[in-house]
Amino acid sequence: MSSDRTPVLAPEWLSVPDDPNDLAAGVWPITAHRTGDGELSIGGVAASDLRAEFGTPALLLDEEDARSRAVAAQRAFTRAAEANGTKARVYYAGKAFLSVEIARWMTDAGLGIDVASRGELETALAAGVAPERIGFHGNNKQAHELVRAVEVGVGTVIVDSDVEIERLGTITSRLGRTQNVLVRVRSGVHADTHDFLATAHEDQKFGYSLADAAGAVARIRELEGLQFLGLHCHIGSQIFGVDGFRESAARVLELHSELLEGGDVPLMNLGGGFGIAYTRADDPTPLAELARGIVAAVAEECFRLGVALPELAFEPGRSIIGPSGVSLYEVGTTKRVGLSGGDRTYISVDGGMSDNARPALYGAQYSARLASREGAGEPELSRVVGLHCESGDIVVDHEYLPADTAPGDLLAVPATGAYCAALSSNYNHTPRPPIVAVRGGRARLIVRGETIDDLLARDVAYTTDAFGADAEEGEE
Repeated sequence: MSSDRTPVLAPEWLSVPDDPNDLAAGVWPITAHRTGDGELSIGGVAASDLRAEFGTPALLLDEEDARSRAVAAQRAFTRAAEANGTKARVYYAGKAFLSVEIARWMTDAGLGIDVASRGELETALAAGVAPERIGFHGNNKQAHELVRAVEVGVGTVIVDSDVEIERLGTITSRLGRTQNVLVRVRSGVHADTHDFLATAHEDQKFGYSLADAAGAVARIRELEGLQFLGLHCHIGSQIFGVDGFRESAARVLELHSELLEGGDVPLMNLGGGFGIAYTRADDPTPLAELARGIVAAVAEECFRLGVALPELAFEPGRSIIGPSGVSLYEVGTTKRVGLSGGDRTYISVDGGMSDNARPALYGAQYSARLASREGAGEPELSRVVGLHCESGDIVVDHEYLPADTAPGDLLAVPATGAYCAALSSNYNHTPRPPIVAVRGGRARLIVRGETIDDLLARDVAYTTDAFGADAEEGEE
């Protein structure tokens, strides 16, 4: 596309599309397509039918897409491990998005579940996930959370501090149980991602430095109720390529080798963080290629160190559920703003940072397309914004949409399956939207949307007259 068609306001990575109605391959879920009349269909269900049944905004999950990605992840890491003479455990990172239904999809595919709170733990258990297939993360697990984890028999607890080691040791002693643990370490490899998403550099809250981890392991080995399995390292999120994982694994394996002098270290968990495409400019490394590259790098380093290749574990989340999600909105208003570098059209929708906080938190970029029809207008530089009283309430920062986009149109934003519902809020007293699974021409609710009554039900002054009576007494 010629550069003279690109206004100054558009970022370099965003090109003017020949067709502002096209659906970029790799950004949309596998069943997304336009019907004969131009309407967006996902899972065999038309956007207008979804609005009629569930309203907007709504988060749509392509069940076929999510299940197939989960199966592919299990296969990729298992085959890569077997090719190098070891085994692999694959956990779905529930923090990306977790519900009872999603947990069942993941376990159907052979994955375990990685949880990071009591709520995520209870959701996994409610889905019937075998406790031994659950890994429990977190830098500040409360005593009641650890008690619950030990009582139900969670497979691994990833310990994060000396305080937690002692806390867990006390609990296992009191309950007469033994708990398998991994020690989370910071490899010092700074992932090529947003600072808030990089989790292995030194100046942040997670885990032990490589220098301090050996002391933590020694203490664990002293405690009768704790069984040390190995090290855990997660370098960040939305990462493309193998290099960061390779360098991190090499550093962690040096420590792994040293720890073998004090006993077995049967497992190494290298976390997740595998990136996806949010726009057509993104070029994520295919998961199977990542799996082969990471496992081969670990095997090579083990050979160099003269140690046996341990069993490996991985925690994909975004790469499974992210591309499966599409947020469906209704356009409320449009407004063209003339700026020194050119015009931009602001398109306001009936959701926003309450159902997708990532643009406000990280400056995350997304794509958008008309969903209820094909637009007839020329591509027009647009910004999709939400309904909230914040200038930073941006849904899609930069996109070309048809110039005839108008109030009442449906707008779809792809790649919203991960960290959108999980980070959602009731900002401005906005109810959170429903989550709908679509597959084979059928749509079904898997998480009910909130109502205004739901919001008011938590307000004590609304549900009882106690507050009002107290206020009246105080005034007298």
